[in-house]
Amino acid sequence: MVATCAALLVAAPASGQGKTTVVAALARLLARRGLAVRVFKSGPDFLDPFWHELASGQPVDNLDGWMGGEADVRLRLHAAARQAQVLLVEGVMGLHDGSPSSADLARRCGLPVLAVVQAGAMAQTLGAVAHGLRHYREAELGPLPWAGVLANGVASEGHARLLREALAPGDTWLGALPRSEAMQLPERHLGLVAARELGRDAALARLDAAADALAETPLGRLSPQDWRARWQVDFALPVDAPPAPQPLLAGRTVAVARDAAFSFIYPANVQALKALGARLVFFSPLAGEALPACDALWLPGGYPELHAPALAARTDLAGQLREHANAGKPIWAEGGGLLALGEALVTRDGQAWPMWGLLPVRAQMQPRLSGLGMQTWEGARAGSGLRGHAFHFARLQTALVPLAQTRPAPGSVREQGEAIHAAPGWPAVRGSFFHPWFASDPVATVALFTEAREPGARP
Repeated sequence: MVATCAALLVAAPASGQGKTTVVAALARLLARRGLAVRVFKSGPDFLDPFWHELASGQPVDNLDGWMGGEADVRLRLHAAARQAQVLLVEGVMGLHDGSPSSADLARRCGLPVLAVVQAGAMAQTLGAVAHGLRHYREAELGPLPWAGVLANGVASEGHARLLREALAPGDTWLGALPRSEAMQLPERHLGLVAARELGRDAALARLDAAADALAETPLGRLSPQDWRARWQVDFALPVDAPPAPQPLLAGRTVAVARDAAFSFIYPANVQALKALGARLVFFSPLAGEALPACDALWLPGGYPELHAPALAARTDLAGQLREHANAGKPIWAEGGGLLALGEALVTRDGQAWPMWGLLPVRAQMQPRLSGLGMQTWEGARAGSGLRGHAFHFARLQTALVPLAQTRPAPGSVREQGEAIHAAPGWPAVRGSFFHPWFASDPVATVALFTEAREPGARP
């Protein structure tokens, strides 16, 4: 079975070139014109999808050939192509960075590449950059599907002319975006500020400013017919799609913290828990909501450091979590959830805030990145191991001996993985900076939300 629609993969020479802004602006522009647009984010990322969802009006999934596998990528693209007129995929880091890279994704799925290049400090060199992006490893891997080049941060019409003339004819000039504060998306230490933090009207104003600028480019002036003629892609249903998992969590209720402090939730992880049969109930610690009646609790990542006073004041919730743990019920806390479950959180200004105290760890926010990279949590149980990633600016002080240690993925710049901690006396209470992709190992995922184990055991 094949689904067909227009599609682009938006990539760049490196991070910080404006990919997210361009994808969100393009999604907003096409949605304003009445087109059904679906956006995907390549690689592990919780923040960019918030902007893409607001821009497109549709849910946004991550695509990752390592965490989820190629069959999962193809399955998601096929399903979206059955419903949408245009698919947009934001690449990760530079076009050829990582394994698999955004270029690998483009080749395997036939996605034409739109190269966004921050050209504010270059002129004719844009031609060399575009040539390299397009033809790198071509002799080894074959031609890269190509759409064209969009220059970002351009100073003037004269500057744009120099950039356009530098391109080889086949590299395809698709326009220039000017330097503009109005269309910049705000950032902080973990990446973009979530769109909802600005408020819907303020966030949409930025997206509309970017969409209006894009509308003046050759790319923005293309009609739906032009998109189909240039960039139509056939998305086949993968023959090796994994079978639906057994409903091993049927009859179990999993509570999930979800608000501005706990917002790093892959939609695919919610889908995976539901596919396993779990009933999910969401609650907001910041809103003062009590822990719902549940069999297990998931504390996702997010920004507890920005809401430390409010979380410290939830002594009532801390008591509810202790009752939950005393009943032998599991808690899985990842990233920011780990910080909230510890004894104290020291924010960047040096102030220590008491947290919920189930794990004997003290977290200290750092000025620089403390951990990142793709990881695997391998266990002795049947299954392939949970795959996922880490990205954090905090360090832990603890006397705990880790329950387990994740292993960096091949090619990782880090040589050490992340510790998995279990609470003394509560072996079903576990936390880590590791963010798992649940569908990568359903058996291990079920164990996270059902089983208590002695220290030293693995999922």
